[in-house]
Amino acid sequence: MGIFSRLFGSKDASISTDNSHRRAVYSVLDVETTGLSPRADRIVELAIVRLDANGAVVDDWVTRFNPQGPVGATHIHGITSDDVKDAPLFASLVTEVNQRLAGTVVVAHNASFDIAFVRAEYQRAGWEMPFVPTLCTLKASWHYLPSLDRRRLADCCAASGIRLTAAHSALGDARATASMFADWLRRSPAHPDLAEAPVQAAALVWPTGATRAPRAAEQVRPPTTRRDRMIARPPAPALVSLLGNLDLSKVKYSNAPENFEVYVEKLVEVLEDGVLDADEAAALADIAAVYELDEDTVTSAHAIVVNLMAHLALADSKITTAERDEIRRIALELNVDPDTIPDLIDAASAQRLAALSASLEPLPDGWAFGEPLRVGDKVALTGGDPDTRDKLESIAGERGVIVMSNVSRFTALLVSDGQPSGKATKAAEIGTRVVTHRDFVELLRHVQPRH
Repeated sequence: MGIFSRLFGSKDASISTDNSHRRAVYSVLDVETTGLSPRADRIVELAIVRLDANGAVVDDWVTRFNPQGPVGATHIHGITSDDVKDAPLFASLVTEVNQRLAGTVVVAHNASFDIAFVRAEYQRAGWEMPFVPTLCTLKASWHYLPSLDRRRLADCCAASGIRLTAAHSALGDARATASMFADWLRRSPAHPDLAEAPVQAAALVWPTGATRAPRAAEQVRPPTTRRDRMIARPPAPALVSLLGNLDLSKVKYSNAPENFEVYVEKLVEVLEDGVLDADEAAALADIAAVYELDEDTVTSAHAIVVNLMAHLALADSKITTAERDEIRRIALELNVDPDTIPDLIDAASAQRLAALSASLEPLPDGWAFGEPLRVGDKVALTGGDPDTRDKLESIAGERGVIVMSNVSRFTALLVSDGQPSGKATKAAEIGTRVVTHRDFVELLRHVQPRH
């Protein structure tokens, strides 16, 4: 049973609260959908929370729709086919939706995405949705919350002190977005779009009926059985599972169009569960069209995401074969030229080492441990307690020092407990510097920038 059914009972088509003595100025909406493409997928749940000019709730309303096909990602929105088999079609409630949105500024987190779905449903119903003044809280977060690493709804709510409950239900997300937006309305300076948008919205003429016959239900893509069941997806591969921790604040692209960062945020969100299935891959082109991004910009965005994955893999200063394979898999799914993957990884490594070098302190007075380690140096370890060795390898990786499995002429030093070993023999043959585990700890504490 989905969250809506748990809250309101599965037989109810919609539910609302009403304080209509206040005049609605903003309509905060959220949609849950069968997939990512406004062209090919459908809305299964829609919530609208209307606010007055000061951000007080006027009323809220939520309904589910029968999508006339598979419900999609039940593991995300919690809605099953049984939940919507008796739900109304969008066309039967379009007048209600229209009345609630008319005269208001439409507010949503990632507004282009949600409104594209609503507009597509209007068109299927034979209606024409006007191009309404909007306020995207994801975009507005750069104004109100300029220092965030990520700008998902949960991130923005947390930074604004807003509690997000019933996440990934339309009403839960709409209420959280409304509370966050109401908080922002009280902040100064105000977002520049807020001055004119309510005036424009009040003057906008909305349709009063259909202009053509509703379109017949169409099967744009065959149903994917796995996506229509309330089951979890397979565990994400280790590297992809870390995408939720990505810092996107440093994503830069020269002369980037307005929606570039929004697309990258959405793309990472799509990839976070580790599965980019055929439907999602096909939908990326539709998402890019919603954001009005050209092919070159999309290609650059996809390359940046691959570069960011390389940054994740390089957290310990090296990329394993499994991590490299994972990066390659995602790159191919995103149509990134495989010949560019080594360059993207090399660029990520250089960027990481440069960032580490920039934050280091100079050697302390009285330094007595010889030539210091430098960011990017390669070392090898032999002997000693395995747990201690594992800890030293982890610290070395964090400091930008690469731990290798063998000794070569590129090895800056060998860390040894003094016992005979193959690595010690090789180090003696080629003249590699040897230090104790204790001295290695001091060298790691004072790693220096690259030459």
